[in-house]
Amino acid sequence: MTGSRRRRGEKWHRLEPTAVVDLDGFAATIDPTRLDPDQFVQLIATLDMLGTAGTGIELAGMSTETFAHFFARTSTDQLEALMAHPRLRHVVFDEVFRRMSAHLDLTKAADLRAVVHWRFTGGSGEGGYDRFETVIARGTCTTADIPTADPRVTITADPPDFLRAVTGGATLPKLFISGKVKVRGDIAFAATLTNYFDLPQV
Repeated sequence: MTGSRRRRGEKWHRLEPTAVVDLDGFAATIDPTRLDPDQFVQLIATLDMLGTAGTGIELAGMSTETFAHFFARTSTDQLEALMAHPRLRHVVFDEVFRRMSAHLDLTKAADLRAVVHWRFTGGSGEGGYDRFETVIARGTCTTADIPTADPRVTITADPPDFLRAVTGGATLPKLFISGKVKVRGDIAFAATLTNYFDLPQV
C-alpha cells in the first residue's frame, strides 16, 4: 500500500478553514440537468464532505440567490433521490431553514407572531414524517425540530415540493390547490407565508 492511499477505517482529518474566492462562480458552472439522480446526490454528498472537513467549500458558502437558482434547475427525480438520503435530507432542511431565518422581511414581519409546524413525508419520525417548528416573533425567525407551542398552521409536504416552493419553482397556493401540500389551520396565512421572506426570484 502506498503512502498516499487511505487505510481502511482511517478517519478524515478536519482541515483549517480556507477562504474560497468564488464559490458562486463555481456553482454556476455546474449544470444539474446534465447529472442523473445518483450523480446529483453524489455532488451534494461531496459538498457536504468538503464542508465537514473545513475546506470552505459547502452549500452554506453559496449565496441564497445561487442556492435557489441551482435547486430550481433540478428535476423531481434528482430531488427525490437527494431527500431519500437520510443525512443529506437534513443537511438540505437545515440549510433552507437557516436561509429563511436570514431572509425574514422585517418590513412585513415586524409585528407578526406565528408558529408553523412542518411535516415532511419520507422521514424517520412518528408517522413517517420529519417534523420542524418555525417561530416568527419580534422580527426574528427560528426553526427547530422540537415543538414548543401550538401552531397557527401545520403544513404537510413532500420534501421536493417544499424545495420547489422556497426556491421559486412553485408557489404554495398552487401546491395547495393541486393537493400536493396539505394545510391544517389558518389557510389564508399559509398561502401568504413566503411573502414574509425576502427570497430570490428565479
